[in-house]
Amino acid sequence: MLPILYSFRRCPYAMRARLAIMVCARGVELREVVLRAKPPAMLAVSAKGTVPVLVLPDGSVIDESLGIMLWAFVSGPVAGDGETDPDALIATNDGAFKYHLDRYKYADRYGVNPLEHRADATDILANLDQRLRVADHLGRDALSLVDLAIMPFVRQFAETDRSYFNGLPMPGLHVWLTRHLSSRLFERIMVRPPPWQDGDPPTIFPDGAY
Repeated sequence: MLPILYSFRRCPYAMRARLAIMVCARGVELREVVLRAKPPAMLAVSAKGTVPVLVLPDGSVIDESLGIMLWAFVSGPVAGDGETDPDALIATNDGAFKYHLDRYKYADRYGVNPLEHRADATDILANLDQRLRVADHLGRDALSLVDLAIMPFVRQFAETDRSYFNGLPMPGLHVWLTRHLSSRLFERIMVRPPPWQDGDPPTIFPDGAY
């Protein structure tokens, strides 16, 4: 019996969970969720009602994306090297950057000036760009958990206003994001399964992993 992953294709948190599962070839049953009609089976195991949710064969539940990534990486590579503090980079991404990203992308919802939050988010991206001017990955030596955890949110920022993002003088960040978005890895995690319904045959992810 495989673990069950409740996911939503475009959610950055769900994206990074799928990236880690793909990189580590862990193998799950993928259940695509429609957020406006969340399946009762998911809500029964996680009252939060947010994706991703991973249900392990023993019945235990991981309903935080980083927890799912760490589960996937248990037998995989360690994120980063001695020069990198991946916890700090991810904490900034999930804290300050996500705060400003939401208010930039959904300014009407929050009743704020999106340009102020775009500027604050851009300052955080500038720090990533400085790292990526001297290394191919945020984990320095190789693709690691920290790259996978942050990339979907940088993608979301870029897609909010592509002309603005493309005009930023951040060559390291541009090359890094382009490499991720054009990769076979990203293509494979962005599959389009039909929304899951109780009784559907299982969709195995990654395809062919098991």
